[in-house]
Amino acid sequence: MSSNSFAYNEQSGGGEATELGQEATSTISPSGAFGLFSSDMKKNEDLKQMLESNKDSAKLDAMKRIVGMIAKGKNASELFPAVVKNVASKNIEIKKLVYVYLVRYAEEQQDLALLSISTFQRALKDPNQLIRASALRVLSSIRVPIIVPIMMLAIKEASADLSPYVRKNAAHAIQKLYSLDPEQKEMLIEIIEKLLKDKSTLVAGSVVMAFEEVCPDRIDLIHKNYRKLCNLLVDVEEWGQVVIIHMLTRYARTQFVSPWEGDVLEDNEKDFYDSDEEQKEKADKRKRPYAMDPDHRLLIRNTKPLLQSRNAAVVMAVAQLYWHIAPKSEAGIISKSLVRLLRSSREVQYIVLQNIATMSIQRKGMFEPYLKSFYVRSTDATMIKILKLEILTNLANEANISTLLREFQTYVKSQDKQFAAATIQTIGRCATSITEVSDTCLNGLVCLLSNRDEIVVAESVVVIKKLLQMQPMQHGEIIKHMAKLLDSITVPVARASILWLIGENCERVPKIAPDVLRKTAKSFTSEDDLVKLQILNLGAKLYLTNSKQTKLLTQYILNLGKYDQNYDIRDRTRFIRQLIVPNEKSGALSKYAKKIFLAQKPAPLLESPFKDRDHFQLGTLSHTLNTKATGYLELSNWPEVAPDPSVRNVEVIELAKEWTPAGKAKKENPDKKFYSESEEEEDSSESSSDSESESGSESGEDEEDDHSGDSAEDSGESGSEPEAGKGRAATRSRARGRGDSKDVDKEKENSKTSESSSGESSSIEESSSDSESESESESESESRKVTKEKEKKTKQERNPLTKDVSLLDLDDFNLVSTPVALPTPALSPSLIADLEGLNLSATSSVISVSTPVFVPGKTHVLLHRMSGKGLAAHYFFPRQPCIFGDKMVSVQITLNNTTDQKIENIHVGGKKLPMGMQMHVFNPIESLEPAGSITVSMGIDFCDSTQTASFQLCTKDDCFSVNIQPPVGELLLPVAMSEKDFKKEQGMLSGMNETSTTIIAAPQNFASSVILQKIVNVANVGVVPSGQDNIHRFAAKTVHSGSLMLVTVELKEGSTAQLIINTEKTVIGSVLLRELKPVLSQG
Repeated sequence: MSSNSFAYNEQSGGGEATELGQEATSTISPSGAFGLFSSDMKKNEDLKQMLESNKDSAKLDAMKRIVGMIAKGKNASELFPAVVKNVASKNIEIKKLVYVYLVRYAEEQQDLALLSISTFQRALKDPNQLIRASALRVLSSIRVPIIVPIMMLAIKEASADLSPYVRKNAAHAIQKLYSLDPEQKEMLIEIIEKLLKDKSTLVAGSVVMAFEEVCPDRIDLIHKNYRKLCNLLVDVEEWGQVVIIHMLTRYARTQFVSPWEGDVLEDNEKDFYDSDEEQKEKADKRKRPYAMDPDHRLLIRNTKPLLQSRNAAVVMAVAQLYWHIAPKSEAGIISKSLVRLLRSSREVQYIVLQNIATMSIQRKGMFEPYLKSFYVRSTDATMIKILKLEILTNLANEANISTLLREFQTYVKSQDKQFAAATIQTIGRCATSITEVSDTCLNGLVCLLSNRDEIVVAESVVVIKKLLQMQPMQHGEIIKHMAKLLDSITVPVARASILWLIGENCERVPKIAPDVLRKTAKSFTSEDDLVKLQILNLGAKLYLTNSKQTKLLTQYILNLGKYDQNYDIRDRTRFIRQLIVPNEKSGALSKYAKKIFLAQKPAPLLESPFKDRDHFQLGTLSHTLNTKATGYLELSNWPEVAPDPSVRNVEVIELAKEWTPAGKAKKENPDKKFYSESEEEEDSSESSSDSESESGSESGEDEEDDHSGDSAEDSGESGSEPEAGKGRAATRSRARGRGDSKDVDKEKENSKTSESSSGESSSIEESSSDSESESESESESESRKVTKEKEKKTKQERNPLTKDVSLLDLDDFNLVSTPVALPTPALSPSLIADLEGLNLSATSSVISVSTPVFVPGKTHVLLHRMSGKGLAAHYFFPRQPCIFGDKMVSVQITLNNTTDQKIENIHVGGKKLPMGMQMHVFNPIESLEPAGSITVSMGIDFCDSTQTASFQLCTKDDCFSVNIQPPVGELLLPVAMSEKDFKKEQGMLSGMNETSTTIIAAPQNFASSVILQKIVNVANVGVVPSGQDNIHRFAAKTVHSGSLMLVTVELKEGSTAQLIINTEKTVIGSVLLRELKPVLSQG
């Protein structure tokens, strides 16, 4: 290496050559072709050593170099293991750079990133806001479905963080989580709703972006925040301004009436043939003066200063807002700002000019004062030149056409042939739109026919053909001149245009037309297909008008066409022969051959290609591409009557009440205050119609409760935990309230703690009533509330001891109380009775199937929407007895239509099941509407094995292969039995039917409630009462064979425990043991 270096330096010479030589040798190795790769490896080895160093300075230097590599676009993914080790570094600077690296590569190196997930979770609690935000960014960059619950928890915590920077990153993470798992939509909407109330300008843009991504149709979330967003707009970061302006444009189109009505009426006044009724309607409309909504005016006023923004995207966003929602008289102010953007880069120019081209079609007056700004420069790119031509054509009128035509004459001489051809088309459009200069344009185009450039001549011929078609009687000389050009022009489109013109005017040039046919007959075989078709047409027309001179020529051409390679030409030949040459087989059409071929053709319409783009929102990708792009949100039409503007009112008075002395406010009605806080979430989700159905005084009190609940939530965002606030309020009200209010308060607490303890199990209720909830009316929701209150009263009567239970006690044993206090809604009365019987007698000798203790809400992907062409399917196990058979496991499948079209005939096709396995399929679904969802039930007999059930999920057009593999815990049914019966059965299932293992974990993980929660989360087992505190017993039986599965967790001294499983089904027993061991071991 060193000898090569010196040799290179000697050849180069000079003092600086030494460094250059060393740099060169670092990339060229004497080992030959593989030197480049070995040097790269060597560089990375150096970085790895620095990262493993004990010195923070070396690590920091290495991280700076690695981030520099990433910034230059170099691949640094192989350093991931070395970098990720430093994620727990105590040095803040190193940690920041490590997180920058991880955000870039976490998605590519998911497995390695998952190993450090506990470190990221710890970092979410770091005192430094940058570290917390970076940890959340890394966590959301690991796109693995298994960590969705962790991500959701992290986002919830971050959304309530004191730092606006962390809350901003929480809003960014919402979009990533939604793209990873759309099933989390409802929970994410709750977080978005909370973040929309944030008063920080740093958060506003990001949360609106999340809103646009997750739930753009939930306009109701914007109402209360509309004025705040309008006022914050000027201070929000630039890209946040763009997103907010686009969202507010859509909002304004749904909430305000059109400000353009006056302009439309003025145009319609010119209509002469209106009926009397229409005249009356117009007169009525004129009598109603348009008054702009103050909120509409607020938006227009607050966005006006942003026209001076240095960011082109912000200016473009404001311009489209003015175009779509401002009165036409005020929209003119955007023209100056858009013209200013034409000094930017050519990419910006391209987008701005496209939007100006669309605007200038409808409102020419806006851009006429800036006509010279659209003159073409020699340095412009071709795409920019063509767009400027388009705008100049749109702005052309009688006053400026002479100036523009002089400009066009210069453009035609351009070396850019595509631009020159576009200019000729522009001259043709000007000639059709302004009749005063049509002759001048035509003469100018004829002069271009003598141009040396073939492309210019060809384009001129095509445009002249269109112009002559509009007024053919006057221009016989031009047609003769073009016929002479046929010998020199070779461009197929131009040749075809000349032949078409001669054929159409063959009676006006009777001497020239036959000679043209003679010349083209000679070259027929070598002509382009387009020209051949026009030669056939010309022959047919001359045969009908001048058969003496052209009969033989036409027959010769028809014979050539009969054997042509192109089937279009062969078909045209057969058609023409039957039509113009009469014979016995000819039909009635041959009599009308002359009328068919020589009929008057309608003149072509020369229109702007931007005319049909105005239905897309300006500044969007869809407008640029002139096609609807994925994710495009259409602007709605103006409503005829404005919706209620009071929905945007924010109750400032009610918020002020919150700051009055606490004693007075709370003495007035202590338990009402408690109600509003304890059921804050429930109140916010209830519709206003619920309160209207009650008496006037009650509805007024409910409104006050809602406001106080909202204000409590707002104050909770400042950093204190709302749950703690609720607990304190509850204890204060209990100490202060009277005897009867105590009962009510405690009843509330009981219901609240039982609801919170079954956080995940609430998804059972949602899934079991999906189909009902879609069609459920408000009256049903009210009746449901009434029944809930009745249930609470009956529980209180049945269990009077609950009065003595404090809130802390409930928290201690809430997990144990969950199985018995919360039967799922799908239970029959007999099963509820069984469950109650289980609680009352611990010595029953009956072994029977009981209700599930817990139902995990986890769903599994059956069919991804990408694989299913828009049809998505998820399945989960509801842990209910299957209605299709005693030996079958119940499976619920949710089908979603993510397309914008109806999916028809969804059914199960072919099945590939292992021996003995059976499946009961759901009934075919006739159709699933766009964005629709439906839940269906299936039954599968897995034969007590975890083998996969494979089948085809079919629609009308496609079939998709899908699989369902059950977790071992879902192959069980919970069993209710006494401790005596458990020991008896366990004694019979010893020896080879028993498997056991030792578990080591922290002592807090061996609490009764923790063990219960962990085991019932994995397996569908029932709880067996135990007389010993250190032994926990669970019992179940297999669905197919009914074999007992007995699970025992025996706590030993220290931090160890023994897990024992007794069952005849030893395979299932060992699989269940393997699944339970890591769950019980981890914290």
